[in-house]
Amino acid sequence: MARAASLLGAGAPLRIEAFRPLRTGLVLSRLPQLKDAAIRNTIEATRQRVAARGGALLDPIETPHETAPIRAAIDALLAQGADLVLIAGASAVTDRADVAPAAITEAGGRIDRFGMPVDPGNLLCFGRIGAVPAIVLPGCARSPRLNGIDFVLDRVFAGEPLDDALIASLGIGGLLKDFAPRPEPRVPRAARRTAPKIAVIVLAAGRSSRAAPQNKLLARLQDGRALVAATVDHALAARAALVLVVTGHQDDAVREALTGRPVRFVHAAGFASGMAASLAAGINALPADTAAALICLGDMPLVDAAAIDRLIAAYDPDEGRAIVVPTHRGRRGNPILWDRSFFPEIAALTGDAGARHILARHVDRIAEVEMPDDAVLRDFDTRDALAELKDRP
Repeated sequence: MARAASLLGAGAPLRIEAFRPLRTGLVLSRLPQLKDAAIRNTIEATRQRVAARGGALLDPIETPHETAPIRAAIDALLAQGADLVLIAGASAVTDRADVAPAAITEAGGRIDRFGMPVDPGNLLCFGRIGAVPAIVLPGCARSPRLNGIDFVLDRVFAGEPLDDALIASLGIGGLLKDFAPRPEPRVPRAARRTAPKIAVIVLAAGRSSRAAPQNKLLARLQDGRALVAATVDHALAARAALVLVVTGHQDDAVREALTGRPVRFVHAAGFASGMAASLAAGINALPADTAAALICLGDMPLVDAAAIDRLIAAYDPDEGRAIVVPTHRGRRGNPILWDRSFFPEIAALTGDAGARHILARHVDRIAEVEMPDDAVLRDFDTRDALAELKDRP
């Protein structure tokens, strides 16, 4: 308080800086699975941001998601007189040596900051080529909604200096939206809007061919429960509105292993044709008011209720978190939460294809949630894996 009072007494506490009419270049990298709609949305959202600050967007340049062509596009934009270069990568930036940051350094620039303590927007990468700021946009920049990139662009267009320390300081008051995995949420849960109805679909229909002749889902753990029962019990302990179990192979035995549990069953008649039949049966059996579904594999009993709740809490389609994927040390795992807008795509799958390849078509709507252990990477579908699991306390 004393420091604030002294600053106020030293003169005008505020100043107004006008936005500069920056010529802004936009590079959009592509992977084969990236939808045209994602490119269009990114261009339009960027155009709106630039125009709102009095700038002009040069013709966007699309390139393959590789360092050399991105670097060539940067060179072309600089030759056109770009005062600011923005790069929208086809996949999230993982570190300073990733494809897009590497293009900046190969163009003669440097990376000042990777990561920003503002969410949405934490995967921003800020650099410069000479005096020209060069920014690898976070995934949320595909949306016109307020996010971390707006904090940065305000300062760039106003001519304010940006460096590692200043971007780090944006974390002070920089959280734009609370959700449970963050400590000490600012708004009491009771004061928030009504929570969306999330269902958990447990896939328990497979023939367990890799663990034959035993059905892995019926393997007994040290506490006497069947493996599938442990998976279902974690789902029931989480904050889900419904737990739906999809059965197929040895239907009666799986149902018996789950006796007394408040779950809903649905039988996948075509389970022998592959996982797609189970996914379709589960999706088609959901109530009409289901907002999203968390698809759990029945042979992942180490994924506990806390992990499931972290995924549910991260779900917010309005903020671009329509698909929520757990990760551990950069590797994606299961279960995956899907907004109902993806239900038709999931239900239309055929054969033994799971829903994972749908992720590649919707990279702009994915949120990754890092988990503290590798449970989300571990399934138990072989005899050796089952033996290991049975030895666990």
